[in-house]
Amino acid sequence: MTRRSLLKLFGLAPVAAFVGCAEAKDASTNNTAVVSKLSHADWEKLLPPESYRVLFEEATERAGTSPLNKEKREGVFVCAACYNPLFDSDKKFESGTGWPSFWKPRDAALGTKIDNTFFSTRTEYHCAHCGGHQGHVFDDGPAPTGLRYCNNGVALRFIPKGEALPALRG
Repeated sequence: MTRRSLLKLFGLAPVAAFVGCAEAKDASTNNTAVVSKLSHADWEKLLPPESYRVLFEEATERAGTSPLNKEKREGVFVCAACYNPLFDSDKKFESGTGWPSFWKPRDAALGTKIDNTFFSTRTEYHCAHCGGHQGHVFDDGPAPTGLRYCNNGVALRFIPKGEALPALRG
């Protein structure tokens, strides 16, 4: 039995997701150069306070609060700050953690770094365009990757299929 399944058994799925399982072995750490030229002060003016805190202060939204958890339509999930396309809807799955989860990002959409907070080593990922914190990736996801990109809902915006993607900003 894994640490995550044990915590879920006791009704603590959000804790399991937050403290993490083992660092994702297949999500190689890379410090992707951020393309955006906007400062944190610029982003703070453009974003709702909770989104800004998650994206640029690396906060975490409360589990189970994002309407994107229930989003089942076809479309694309973009960064809430710069609108960079990050995940396709067919890569989303129900992880039971309380946060939108995906098993694969779009190519070159994300950068990663090691996060040693909360008494564990995790792999944090961020938008490759603006550098906004999205969430953490773990090695307990479904096939074919075995990865779970656990994303803060306030760091994403959903664009339904048939609707034009917004222009990148920043």
